[in-house]
Amino acid sequence: MRTAEISRKTRETKIELCLDLDGHGENSIDTGVGFLNHMLELFSVHSGVDLRVKCVGDTEVDFHHSVEDIGICLGQAMKAALGDKKGIARFSDRVVPMDECAAMVALDISGRPYLNFEDKLTGKVGEFDAELVEEFMRAFAFNAGVNLYIKLLKGGNMHHEAEAIFKAFAKCVQDAVKVVSDVIPSSKGVL
Repeated sequence: MRTAEISRKTRETKIELCLDLDGHGENSIDTGVGFLNHMLELFSVHSGVDLRVKCVGDTEVDFHHSVEDIGICLGQAMKAALGDKKGIARFSDRVVPMDECAAMVALDISGRPYLNFEDKLTGKVGEFDAELVEEFMRAFAFNAGVNLYIKLLKGGNMHHEAEAIFKAFAKCVQDAVKVVSDVIPSSKGVL
Protein backbone atom coordinates (compact mmCIF):
# COMPACT_ATOMS: atom_id res chain seq x y z
CA MET A 1 0.00 0.00 0.00
CA ARG A 2 1.70 3.18 -1.23
CA THR A 3 -0.43 5.67 0.64
CA ALA A 4 0.10 8.69 2.88
CA GLU A 5 -1.95 11.08 4.95
CA ILE A 6 -0.61 14.55 5.67
CA SER A 7 -2.01 17.14 8.08
CA ARG A 8 -0.67 20.68 8.13
CA LYS A 9 -1.90 23.52 10.32
CA THR A 10 -0.44 27.01 10.32
CA ARG A 11 -1.84 30.46 11.02
CA GLU A 12 -2.59 30.68 7.30
CA THR A 13 -3.93 27.24 6.36
CA LYS A 14 -5.37 24.02 7.72
CA ILE A 15 -4.92 21.10 5.32
CA GLU A 16 -5.82 17.41 5.32
CA LEU A 17 -4.46 15.48 2.33
CA CYS A 18 -4.64 11.75 1.54
CA LEU A 19 -2.79 10.17 -1.40
CA ASP A 20 -2.89 6.64 -2.84
CA LEU A 21 -0.31 6.17 -5.61
CA ASP A 22 -1.96 2.91 -6.69
CA GLY A 23 -5.45 4.31 -6.96
CA HIS A 24 -7.82 4.78 -9.89
CA GLY A 25 -7.93 8.55 -10.24
CA GLU A 26 -10.69 9.03 -7.68
CA ASN A 27 -10.67 12.37 -5.93
CA SER A 28 -12.40 14.70 -3.53
CA ILE A 29 -10.90 18.18 -3.72
CA ASP A 30 -11.94 21.25 -1.72
CA THR A 31 -9.11 23.78 -1.53
CA GLY A 32 -11.15 26.96 -1.31
CA VAL A 33 -9.53 27.92 -4.65
CA GLY A 34 -11.73 26.94 -7.59
CA PHE A 35 -9.03 26.86 -10.25
CA LEU A 36 -6.70 24.81 -8.04
CA ASN A 37 -9.55 22.36 -7.41
CA HIS A 38 -9.80 21.92 -11.18
CA MET A 39 -6.02 21.43 -11.60
CA LEU A 40 -5.83 18.87 -8.77
CA GLU A 41 -8.85 16.98 -10.07
CA LEU A 42 -7.28 16.60 -13.49
CA PHE A 43 -3.93 15.74 -11.84
CA SER A 44 -5.64 12.87 -10.00
CA VAL A 45 -7.51 11.64 -13.08
CA HIS A 46 -4.52 11.75 -15.43
CA SER A 47 -1.96 10.36 -12.95
CA GLY A 48 -4.31 7.64 -11.72
CA VAL A 49 -3.64 8.50 -8.08
CA ASP A 50 -6.47 8.77 -5.59
CA LEU A 51 -6.36 12.17 -3.94
CA ARG A 52 -8.38 13.74 -1.17
CA VAL A 53 -7.67 17.36 -0.19
CA LYS A 54 -9.45 19.64 2.24
CA CYS A 55 -7.99 23.10 2.83
CA VAL A 56 -9.26 26.04 4.81
CA GLY A 57 -6.98 28.96 4.08
CA ASP A 58 -6.75 32.73 4.35
CA THR A 59 -8.13 33.25 0.86
CA GLU A 60 -9.37 36.68 1.92
CA VAL A 61 -5.68 37.69 1.73
CA ASP A 62 -5.08 35.88 -1.56
CA PHE A 63 -4.61 32.29 -2.75
CA HIS A 64 -0.83 32.11 -2.31
CA HIS A 65 -0.71 30.43 1.11
CA SER A 66 -3.29 27.78 0.21
CA VAL A 67 -1.67 26.94 -3.12
CA GLU A 68 1.87 26.75 -1.72
CA ASP A 69 0.88 24.76 1.37
CA ILE A 70 -1.10 22.23 -0.67
CA GLY A 71 1.98 21.81 -2.89
CA ILE A 72 4.02 21.18 0.28
CA CYS A 73 1.52 18.58 1.50
CA LEU A 74 1.29 16.80 -1.86
CA GLY A 75 5.09 16.63 -2.05
CA GLN A 76 5.35 15.28 1.50
CA ALA A 77 2.63 12.72 0.79
CA MET A 78 4.33 11.47 -2.36
CA LYS A 79 7.67 11.16 -0.58
CA ALA A 80 6.08 9.25 2.30
CA ALA A 81 4.03 6.98 0.02
CA LEU A 82 7.11 6.02 -2.01
CA GLY A 83 9.09 4.91 1.05
CA ASP A 84 12.53 3.64 -0.04
CA LYS A 85 11.46 3.96 -3.72
CA LYS A 86 12.34 0.34 -4.42
CA GLY A 87 11.41 -0.71 -7.93
CA ILE A 88 10.06 2.61 -9.22
CA ALA A 89 10.75 3.76 -12.77
CA ARG A 90 12.13 7.00 -11.27
CA PHE A 91 12.44 9.05 -14.49
CA SER A 92 9.72 10.31 -16.81
CA ASP A 93 9.03 12.99 -19.37
CA ARG A 94 5.94 13.98 -21.28
CA VAL A 95 4.72 16.51 -23.81
CA VAL A 96 1.01 17.24 -23.51
CA PRO A 97 -1.03 19.51 -25.79
CA MET A 98 -4.07 21.44 -24.62
CA ASP A 99 -5.75 23.01 -27.61
CA GLU A 100 -3.38 25.74 -28.89
CA CYS A 101 -0.88 25.19 -26.03
CA ALA A 102 1.64 22.46 -25.26
CA ALA A 103 3.78 21.78 -22.19
CA MET A 104 6.84 19.62 -21.64
CA VAL A 105 7.57 18.20 -18.19
CA ALA A 106 10.45 15.98 -17.04
CA LEU A 107 10.72 14.41 -13.61
CA ASP A 108 13.39 12.53 -11.66
CA ILE A 109 12.49 11.11 -8.25
CA SER A 110 16.09 11.50 -7.16
CA GLY A 111 15.82 12.64 -3.56
CA ARG A 112 17.47 15.89 -4.69
CA PRO A 113 14.95 18.72 -5.04
CA TYR A 114 15.16 21.15 -7.91
CA LEU A 115 12.69 23.11 -10.03
CA ASN A 116 13.36 24.59 -13.43
CA PHE A 117 10.24 26.49 -14.54
CA GLU A 118 11.26 28.17 -17.78
CA ASP A 119 8.24 30.18 -18.75
CA LYS A 120 6.68 32.58 -16.27
CA LEU A 121 2.90 32.51 -16.23
CA THR A 122 1.52 35.97 -15.56
CA GLY A 123 -1.94 37.40 -15.31
CA LYS A 124 -5.10 35.88 -13.94
CA VAL A 125 -7.27 32.88 -14.70
CA GLY A 126 -10.51 34.09 -13.18
CA GLU A 127 -9.39 35.18 -9.70
CA PHE A 128 -6.35 32.84 -9.72
CA ASP A 129 -2.90 34.40 -10.18
CA ALA A 130 -1.26 32.28 -12.88
CA GLU A 131 2.17 32.73 -11.27
CA LEU A 132 0.94 30.46 -8.45
CA VAL A 133 1.35 27.44 -10.76
CA GLU A 134 5.11 27.85 -10.36
CA GLU A 135 4.77 28.29 -6.58
CA PHE A 136 2.78 25.06 -6.36
CA MET A 137 5.33 23.14 -8.43
CA ARG A 138 8.25 24.50 -6.38
CA ALA A 139 6.59 23.52 -3.10
CA PHE A 140 5.86 20.05 -4.48
CA ALA A 141 9.36 19.46 -5.89
CA PHE A 142 11.21 20.55 -2.77
CA ASN A 143 9.00 18.53 -0.43
CA ALA A 144 8.84 15.41 -2.61
CA GLY A 145 12.59 15.51 -3.26
CA VAL A 146 12.31 15.50 -7.04
CA ASN A 147 13.99 17.24 -9.96
CA LEU A 148 11.18 18.85 -11.94
CA TYR A 149 11.59 20.61 -15.28
CA ILE A 150 8.68 22.48 -16.85
CA LYS A 151 8.57 24.30 -20.18
CA LEU A 152 5.75 25.68 -22.28
CA LEU A 153 6.42 24.67 -25.86
CA LYS A 154 3.55 26.83 -27.09
CA GLY A 155 1.62 29.38 -25.08
CA GLY A 156 -1.85 30.80 -25.54
CA ASN A 157 -4.85 30.96 -23.25
CA MET A 158 -3.57 30.95 -19.64
CA HIS A 159 -6.12 28.36 -18.53
CA HIS A 160 -4.86 26.07 -21.30
CA GLU A 161 -1.22 26.76 -20.40
CA ALA A 162 -1.79 25.75 -16.77
CA GLU A 163 -3.87 22.74 -17.77
CA ALA A 164 -1.20 21.49 -20.19
CA ILE A 165 1.41 21.81 -17.42
CA PHE A 166 -0.68 19.98 -14.82
CA LYS A 167 -1.61 17.20 -17.25
CA ALA A 168 2.01 16.68 -18.32
CA PHE A 169 3.00 16.71 -14.64
CA ALA A 170 0.31 14.12 -13.88
CA LYS A 171 1.50 11.79 -16.64
CA CYS A 172 5.10 12.14 -15.43
CA VAL A 173 4.10 11.22 -11.88
CA GLN A 174 2.13 8.24 -13.19
CA ASP A 175 5.12 7.00 -15.21
CA ALA A 176 7.82 7.68 -12.60
CA VAL A 177 6.09 6.00 -9.62
CA LYS A 178 5.31 2.79 -11.53
CA VAL A 179 6.90 -0.28 -10.03
CA VAL A 180 9.02 -1.79 -12.80
CA SER A 181 11.60 -3.88 -10.90
CA ASP A 182 12.55 -5.09 -7.45
CA VAL A 183 15.62 -2.87 -6.97
CA ILE A 184 16.22 0.74 -6.02
CA PRO A 185 16.93 2.55 -9.33
CA SER A 186 20.23 4.13 -8.37
CA SER A 187 23.90 3.23 -8.79
CA LYS A 188 24.30 4.40 -5.18
CA GLY A 189 21.73 1.91 -3.91
CA VAL A 190 19.61 4.63 -2.30
CA LEU A 191 17.43 7.50 -3.47
